[in-house]
Amino acid sequence: MDNIKKDIDAQGRRNFLKTSAIASAAFMIVPRHVLGGKGFLAPSDRLIIAGVGAGGKGKSDIANFAKSGKADIAYLCDVDTRRAADSVKAFPKAKFYKDWRELFEKEHKNFDAVSVSTPDHNHAIIALGAMQLGKHVYVQKPLTHDIYEARTLTDAAKKYKVVTQMGNQGASNDGPRQMKEWYDAGLIGDVHTIYAWTDRPVWPQGIPWSANKADIPKELDWDLWLGTAPYKDYVEKLVPFNWRGWWDYGTGALGDMGCHLLETPFSVLNLKYATEVEASVGSVYVDEFKRGYFPDSCPPSSHVTLKFPKTNKTKGDVTVHWMDGGIQPERPQELGANEIFGDGGNGTLFIGTKGKMTSETYGRNPKLLPLSRMENLKVKQKFARVKDQENGHYAQWVEGAIAGVGKTEMSSPFEIAGPLTEALLMANLAIRGADIQRKNDQGKITYPGRYKKYLWDNDSMKVTNFDDVNQYVKRDYRKGWSLGI
Repeated sequence: MDNIKKDIDAQGRRNFLKTSAIASAAFMIVPRHVLGGKGFLAPSDRLIIAGVGAGGKGKSDIANFAKSGKADIAYLCDVDTRRAADSVKAFPKAKFYKDWRELFEKEHKNFDAVSVSTPDHNHAIIALGAMQLGKHVYVQKPLTHDIYEARTLTDAAKKYKVVTQMGNQGASNDGPRQMKEWYDAGLIGDVHTIYAWTDRPVWPQGIPWSANKADIPKELDWDLWLGTAPYKDYVEKLVPFNWRGWWDYGTGALGDMGCHLLETPFSVLNLKYATEVEASVGSVYVDEFKRGYFPDSCPPSSHVTLKFPKTNKTKGDVTVHWMDGGIQPERPQELGANEIFGDGGNGTLFIGTKGKMTSETYGRNPKLLPLSRMENLKVKQKFARVKDQENGHYAQWVEGAIAGVGKTEMSSPFEIAGPLTEALLMANLAIRGADIQRKNDQGKITYPGRYKKYLWDNDSMKVTNFDDVNQYVKRDYRKGWSLGI
C-alpha cells in the first residue's frame, strides 16, 4: 500500500499505471469459488465488481447489481466497518478492504468493474483511478464535486474505453422517454422555460461548523473518509449523512436531487452546457436582529436560473429555474385546485408555446396540462423502454459492461451525466458567489440576492466576469491526494 500512496502523492495516477502495467486488464478469469459454484455462468458472461462504499446507498447499489443475475460482488471497500456490516453479511465471499487504493493495487487483476458510492468529494479520484485500470465504472450522483472533475471523467470515459453509468436511476424510467415522445410529437410546442424544485435539504444547512471536537469511532478511518478534503477534526453528526450540507464534502440540495429532477429536461431537449447562471439564496438568522454568515455550509434555500443555448430540439435559448429548500414555482393555471403539483415536494414543469407538461421525481408520472389532455391520448412509441423499472438502471450497466463499449445503450453514460453534473455544479458556483459578495461587501452580512449574472466560457471552464468564483471550478486537494491524468 505504501507504493500506491507514493504514486498518488508524488506523481499522480499516471505513474501508478505505468508501474502497475495493468491498464488493459478489463476482464480477467477469477477463481471458481468467487463465481459461485455449480451452475455459474462462464467468466466472460459475468461481471466481477468491486464496491467502493458499501453502506447506505452503496449497500443498495451493490445489492441491485447482484439482483441482475449476471454480477458477482467480489470485493467490498468502506472506511467505516459499521456502515459496511450489512453488505459484508450479505456477500460473505467478498474480500473486504478499508482503503480503495490498497484494493486497486492488490486485486486489480481480479475484478472487471467498480461501483463508487462515497461522499461527493471522493467520487472523481476513485472513479478515475478505476478507469485508468481499464475498469468499467458506476458512480453515484452527482458524478463529481467540482466542474473540472466532471469534465475530466467525461473525457476519461472516452479515452479509456470503458462502460460508464451515473446513479440517477430515473434516467432508465419510462417517464422521460414518454415525455420525449410527447415533445417530439409537438404536443406542447417549443419549450422555452423549465422549472425544477425540491423540498431538500432534509439535513442541516446554513449553520456554523461545530466547535466541539469529538472522539473518532474506532470503526471509522477518519483520514480516509476525508480523502481529498482539507483536514478537520472529527465532529459528531457529520457522518454518515449530514456531510451533504458542507461544501468541503457535499454539493447541497442540487447535488442530491438535481440529477434526478433535471435529467428529464436534459433528455427531452438535448441540453448540454449552460452559458449564464444567477442565484439568490435564503437568509440564516443567528437571532432576531442579525443574519448569519456561514460560508462553509450550503444555504438553507436557493433559486438558481440557468440559460442554455438553442439545441436541435428548441427554437431558441432555454431558461431553467432550480428551486430548493421548499421554494416552488407558481402553480400552473391549468392545474386543478386539488391536483398535486409534481409529487408535492419535488417536480419538474415544462412550459412550451402550445402547452405544458410536468413530472415527479425520477421523471415518474408524466402528465400533460390540463389533465384532460391525457384522456384518450395516443402517441406512437419511438424510444425503447428499459426492462424492469425497479432494477433496470443497474442491470443495464452490468449487461453493457459484459457486452463491451458501444454494444448496448446506457441511460446515463458519462457523455450525458458529465454535462448534466456540470450544470448543477455551475449553479452551485452562483450560490457560492453570493457568499463571496457578502464577504466583499465591506464586511457587512447581507444577502445581495441576484447580485450578478455569471457568464460562463465553456471551453476554458471559467466565469468570465467575476474571477473570484472560479476558485470553485477546480478545488485544491489535500496534500497526498491527486487527480492524476
